[in-house]
Amino acid sequence: MMHYKIKIFKKKLKGAFAAFSDSSFERKYQRGNSVENDNYYKAAILKNKAEALKEVKRFDVINHCLKSLNRETTYLEIGVRFPEANFDKIKASFKYSVDPGFENALNPVDFKLTSDQFFNQLKKGELLSSDIKFDVIFIDGLHLAHQVDKDIENSLAFLKEDGFIVLHDCNPPTAFHARENQPFSLSPAGKFWNGTTWKGFYKYRLNEKLYSCCVDSDWGIGVISTSKKLYPKPEMVNEFFEYNSMDENRTQQLGLVSFEEFKAMIG
Repeated sequence: MMHYKIKIFKKKLKGAFAAFSDSSFERKYQRGNSVENDNYYKAAILKNKAEALKEVKRFDVINHCLKSLNRETTYLEIGVRFPEANFDKIKASFKYSVDPGFENALNPVDFKLTSDQFFNQLKKGELLSSDIKFDVIFIDGLHLAHQVDKDIENSLAFLKEDGFIVLHDCNPPTAFHARENQPFSLSPAGKFWNGTTWKGFYKYRLNEKLYSCCVDSDWGIGVISTSKKLYPKPEMVNEFFEYNSMDENRTQQLGLVSFEEFKAMIG
């Protein structure tokens, strides 16, 4: 009798777990289905795909900047990761690369340092020469505004008067791409991460002593110059650096231009 009761109890318990499991799965399915069919979510997926298909790449812009100077050039790249993606494609007389190696264990660069460490040692004359000046400095390190800000400020101190600072990831197509948390990829942005680079770039868009624009390709290729007049300053200031405000006035705030327009600007 006792054995029979235990058997009945186990059967009921199994049924209860099955019912709970089915209802739990159903809830999760419905939640996931509602998200994937959300118009905001679907629009973000389309923007993600569209950006990835744009043909002009950062090395195209960098090489045009170098070529426009019509002389022997010195190039510095901050944040290399894999040299074949960009650094190896750059056509300069002298090239230097900086990366701490967090994302590539091999890290085949000239200076295995963070950008802060590199510039600190450069200022002290412990690397290269304290009076060295670069024609183009490309910034593609940590994609957070506070670090981008420091990288731009440090780069300006070692830039030739007619040189260029170029930045990657300045035009995040959606708020998902502009998230601060890189590892989170359960969004329409997937593996792509622009971070808050746009905020660091935008700060210098407002600087009255500098000229800037953003080539609308390859996740936004920002360019800063001390001598070449590029895109006019933003007509409306995004005082609190809010993404939605930038998104609604993207062309003005980021200074968006096509590659052909950019080439015409710098000659």
